Amino acid sequence: MRDKRVERLVLTAIMIGLTTVATMVITIPIVGTQGFVNFGDVVIFITAILFGPQVGLLAGGLGSALGDILLGYAHWAPYTLVIKGLEGLVAGLLAYHMFSGGRAKWGKGILGLILGACVMIAGYYAAGGIMFGFKVSLLSIPENAFQAFLSAAISVPLALAISKVKLDILK
Repeated sequence: MRDKRVERLVLTAIMIGLTTVATMVITIPIVGTQGFVNFGDVVIFITAILFGPQVGLLAGGLGSALGDILLGYAHWAPYTLVIKGLEGLVAGLLAYHMFSGGRAKWGKGILGLILGACVMIAGYYAAGGIMFGFKVSLLSIPENAFQAFLSAAISVPLALAISKVKLDILK
């Protein structure tokens, strides 16, 4: 007998771990705010699309904050926990199952990814402003926008490919 709750817990843990790894694999420092550009958002968006807002929230928040801590950016971890969690939540609320409902679902899904990206950009602008001043934090907006929108563009075809695989957990 299969326990769906256990499967969901294991899936969530795996996505948290994948988000952490994706956050840590490629990092490009942002000097002004002592932060960095990474590709953890790709996993956050894939998670939101395939597994919904709850798993997106947990993978985004916990996975990204853990990546910050392990990379020596612990000063960002509390902000990241909230910002990336909200990014995964917002994206998941609109993008969950975007491949199963025709054009309307695709449009709603793309909107979800864009709004999730905007949450991340605005969140890091605010957090950077609190920590380093809002003029300095303005400098991080182009890098964060690049990261967010490139990640969204990469995540859609990857999530589509993964969604074609016949896995019980994707249902």
